[in-house]
Amino acid sequence: SSIVKGMLEHSRTGSKEKQLTDLNALADEYLRLAYHGLRAKDKSFNADFRLEKDNKLPKVKVIPQDIGRVLLNLINNAFFTVSQKAKEREGGFVPTVIISTETIKSLVGDPMIEIRVKDNGNGIPRELKDKIFQPFFTTKPSGKGTGLGLSLSYDIIKAHGGEIMVESKEGEGTEFTIVLGINTH
Repeated sequence: SSIVKGMLEHSRTGSKEKQLTDLNALADEYLRLAYHGLRAKDKSFNADFRLEKDNKLPKVKVIPQDIGRVLLNLINNAFFTVSQKAKEREGGFVPTVIISTETIKSLVGDPMIEIRVKDNGNGIPRELKDKIFQPFFTTKPSGKGTGLGLSLSYDIIKAHGGEIMVESKEGEGTEFTIVLGINTH
């Protein structure tokens, strides 16, 4: 795991410095990028997708490439699962991916930023939920996933002082929640 992470760190381009970042713009960009990337591979795929943004969301100091990478991974996973469910269903199912942003208060009253990535795919089986952030663990079919995406996403969010959590109901969908502090220094 550490060798692969080291290789990925080495191959990264861009600054490793935190910058004041508009997370609404970042989420919107990666949502569109993921959708059009999937459509380029599978022209028959269609889905509803939207960003439900908090227009008062403050900019936050993060490494934008890293947070973008986390968002892209979560969004790609969401589109993957809804596309799988769409292939299994005859009709009437509308694949949907929703990203939402919100300013919330922590338990001690500090302002925090919450980003949610929600899909109406097949969900994550309860017995697998505790394993999804482990390196090399994947729920995708052989050859479709490395099992590094969620592990690296977890590490990136932790390195930013945040948390990433998951709620899932089998057959109904999954929602990942990222919580980041508003770090202005």
